[in-house]
Amino acid sequence: MRNRFRTLCELATIFGLVSAICPAFAQQEAHPKPRARDLGVPFDGTPGPLNAITDVAGVIVGHTTVISGEGKLDIGKGPVRTGVTAVLPRGKDSMMNPVFAGWWSLNGNGEMTGTTWLEESGFLEGPVMITNTHSVGVVRDAVIQWRVAHGQPDPTGYWWSLPVVAETWDGWLNDINGFHVKLDHAWHAIDSAHGGAVEEGNVGGGTGMICNGFKGGIGTSSRKVDGKLGSYTVGVLVQCNYGARKNLRIAGVPVGLEIPEDAASADTGFAQEDRGSIIVVVATDAPLVTHQLKRLARRVSLGLGRNGSISGNGSGDIFIAFSTANSGAAKTEGVVQLTMLPNDQMNPLFSATVEATEEAIINAMVAAETMTGIENHKVIALPHDRLRAVLRKYNRLTN
Repeated sequence: MRNRFRTLCELATIFGLVSAICPAFAQQEAHPKPRARDLGVPFDGTPGPLNAITDVAGVIVGHTTVISGEGKLDIGKGPVRTGVTAVLPRGKDSMMNPVFAGWWSLNGNGEMTGTTWLEESGFLEGPVMITNTHSVGVVRDAVIQWRVAHGQPDPTGYWWSLPVVAETWDGWLNDINGFHVKLDHAWHAIDSAHGGAVEEGNVGGGTGMICNGFKGGIGTSSRKVDGKLGSYTVGVLVQCNYGARKNLRIAGVPVGLEIPEDAASADTGFAQEDRGSIIVVVATDAPLVTHQLKRLARRVSLGLGRNGSISGNGSGDIFIAFSTANSGAAKTEGVVQLTMLPNDQMNPLFSATVEATEEAIINAMVAAETMTGIENHKVIALPHDRLRAVLRKYNRLTN
């Protein structure tokens, strides 16, 4: 029944009926498969109840997955393996109640729109959207049009919007120059966003992505933090599309070298290069202001390093962090009273960000399924049995 429902959802996406059919599918499909911890992969730190970015109260996530066609590439027709993911910091109130945010680029061969104003103002106004490289423009425009359609922020006055939209390249599997992501897909990702378990793997913006030579996509994780001044949560969501197989390490084990077969792009000259990109969204309920959130975003780099990333020249590694604390801080009148965690109390949050980033990437790879796209390019999923065997060999398996 589940496979038949998946097919119905994918057809609905193609014919513009996705908003009517797929929300229930999204909820039903969330975490139906094992995650990295279920396979016995050891990680540091204590996750929240969902081990997801939605453990941060108020954060919701939505996806639109667009899949159609097979075989030979016919630009404009397919095959299509792409989508859109939306992360809303304050639920559907995100458009009207900005959050403090900071961003960081470890390597800039990529795009995240809206960051110039985010850097200047210190606020994230609206969602973080993630899609493929050549669909950034349409998704950006769609967010503005969504706001106009919903009368935000003032239907009678002058206003403007600079949405944050990020990308990774899915052109090995997807007809990326066919421009298959449309306004309705971005709207559905926003409108269908929900709390609770987050769909991972071949979904949303992560549909056609490759990570460390295996199938990549969307992944998430969280950590609970108990500090001297209170208990907080850090959540991370990734769209991973980076790395070379030879560099992949999981729990400190050289998994990529232990599973060298069936590498993606094996017949091309760049098979062994560290290419692609990763977008990482960090959320927390700790009361942090802009410069502190930029500090948090920088720590994502260390999580990537744990998994073997070298942040290659061709990789766009761009991160954004926001805090759901200090609601109403962006109001335009009166004096705003803020709370702020001292810098000296941030070390537990730094650790949580590194740990959750590391796990979110592996969760994306564990959830992803083998996919065949344009020109019958095939990317295999990380084989669960082989992963467990390698971890057992190095005495790193937990169950």
